[in-house]
Amino acid sequence: MPQNAARRAPRARSRRRQLVGLVVVVVGAVVVIAFPQLLDRGGAAGSGAAAVPAAVPEGAAEATVDRVVDGDTVIVLLADGGDRERVRLIGVDTPETVRPGAPVDCFGPEASAFTTTSLPVGSTVWLEADASQGDADRYDRLLRYVWTAGGALLNEDLVAQGYGREDTYDAEYRYRDDFVAAEAAARSDGDGLWGACA
Repeated sequence: MPQNAARRAPRARSRRRQLVGLVVVVVGAVVVIAFPQLLDRGGAAGSGAAAVPAAVPEGAAEATVDRVVDGDTVIVLLADGGDRERVRLIGVDTPETVRPGAPVDCFGPEASAFTTTSLPVGSTVWLEADASQGDADRYDRLLRYVWTAGGALLNEDLVAQGYGREDTYDAEYRYRDDFVAAEAAARSDGDGLWGACA
């Protein structure tokens, strides 16, 4: 074998290895871009589980939005069995839109529209219970904090943007101080119902 040919053989092998490495990287990148759900931290590939936003507390139950009833009540399908449940948001009271025999309250339609926009039908949410509030209210609605796919706490957003009032029912709840501060700021700024319904 000539001396030049002996020097070229290792270079050729090295180039092949580089080419194979490049192909592996490109294919890997294409797979990650085309199928991001394979990296979903919320469940195994193909499980259908949604990625849990970092803000959502551990132990919150995954659910799918079935329908928004009004600003502070939604119907969901629980991920752990598909049960259909009515959920009343803890710590917030929005103006009424569906109370039988009563007129629609000032800013009620806006509050309902905000919740509908925040929780599109079919979207994934996480429901956080609060032992201080019990599991359900007298209408058998689950009492929960509702976390959105974007990591927002809907209950607090409603209060902070003036779509509802802070509401302490029988006992103080986990996020009460935050909600009270959010209402004070919204009221001071005339946001939402504080400006429209004075």
